[in-house]
Amino acid sequence: MHKDIHAYCRIGIVVSMAYPFCSNSEQDYHDSLKKLLVDPYFQVMELGSLPFPSLSEKVPFMIQTAHCDCTYSGHSLLFAKKLNINSLDEAERRLAVETLKAGIDEAYAMGAEEFQFLSRRYEKGKEDSYLGALIASTKELCTYARNKGPMPVVLEVFDHDIDKKSLLGPSSLVKQYAEAVCPQFDNFGIMIDCSHIPMIGERIEEAVEPIKQYIKHVHMGNTFISDSSHPSYGDYHPRFGYPGSENDTEYLASFLQKMKEIGYLFEGGRNILSFEVKPQAGEDADLVVANAKRTLEDAWRRVQ
Repeated sequence: MHKDIHAYCRIGIVVSMAYPFCSNSEQDYHDSLKKLLVDPYFQVMELGSLPFPSLSEKVPFMIQTAHCDCTYSGHSLLFAKKLNINSLDEAERRLAVETLKAGIDEAYAMGAEEFQFLSRRYEKGKEDSYLGALIASTKELCTYARNKGPMPVVLEVFDHDIDKKSLLGPSSLVKQYAEAVCPQFDNFGIMIDCSHIPMIGERIEEAVEPIKQYIKHVHMGNTFISDSSHPSYGDYHPRFGYPGSENDTEYLASFLQKMKEIGYLFEGGRNILSFEVKPQAGEDADLVVANAKRTLEDAWRRVQ
């Protein structure tokens, strides 16, 4: 496209992925976030539960001062306690729901415009039962968030059998899930990530078309799945063009083209299009962020 992509969406970035050392100390977090906030390329900071209580007032103030927006990911809340939001064990499911409700509270306190979570593991052959549990949990979260204010809730689609081994997953299951939740809750939607699509084993068309009307958030990234013995194998979001990886400029261009075709990207649009990229061993985080921006610019020029 000949027009700046910022005219079609808001560009965001997952802070803790781009600068994974940011959780080492309060100062590291402050410096990493500031580095991204002073870059006008980004309009959205994608955050999670803040690693230090002292940041609870500083981070929102930094974001407001920079005239930026933020979202909140509840993923780490489930990872840290190894909780399953779609567990068939009712006690575990309830604990996961209550944990994410606390995350919704933190997201509202932070001034986040969106709350994100993901489905968790399942047993093969019992997908329908796990899907039922996930639907029940999602409806509880949507109700809780709606009673507190206007912040929407989105579920991010992950890999199904490689790394996170999440129930959602394949677009056929995502469609069933969204069809069960969305008619009742207008504060709910789906997040897709082009780094997860190759891990699911779907083409862009297969992953997007069945759920296009439910997509409310989009991530851009890459994955390495060609060698299971490689340290970057799985959901580690290497830079675009990483040797042996799946996604580079052409793939991203095809993905952006599809996002434009389904109406997610449109002139004057304010939908979020965020990077999820992570420096691999020996790489400089600043260079990885620069790689992402440069790749996006190149890919966007190829979109019709």
